[in-house]
Amino acid sequence: MGIDDYGGGAGAHESGVLVVTTNDVPGYRVERVIGEVFGLTVRSRHLGSQIGAGLKSMIGGELKGLTKTLVETRNQAMDRLIEQAKARGGNAVLMMRFDVTDAQDVGTEVCAYGTAVVLVPAST
Repeated sequence: MGIDDYGGGAGAHESGVLVVTTNDVPGYRVERVIGEVFGLTVRSRHLGSQIGAGLKSMIGGELKGLTKTLVETRNQAMDRLIEQAKARGGNAVLMMRFDVTDAQDVGTEVCAYGTAVVLVPAST
């Protein structure tokens, strides 16, 4: 797996929605706050990866299969977050965060959430 395999979701140029973890974006102002948006997904681990992870945990090292699955899961949650922001008329999501929890021992729940807004260039 290369560095691109560990990256985040679609960028603003691909999706039309800028997603940031900050309260604001330099050079822009919030014209309208739409509200909370989120993207949620739950993924189960397949038996092979669980066995491999169990064996790897005995000798140490990165669990690459599980890392790849978590990156894919986060990207799916981000894609859903972006879809919801666009559907509600937003062009940006501020204060984006991830929440990851176990889903009743059958998988992992990943939620991407933030505040959908409409950003416009700041007047100078």
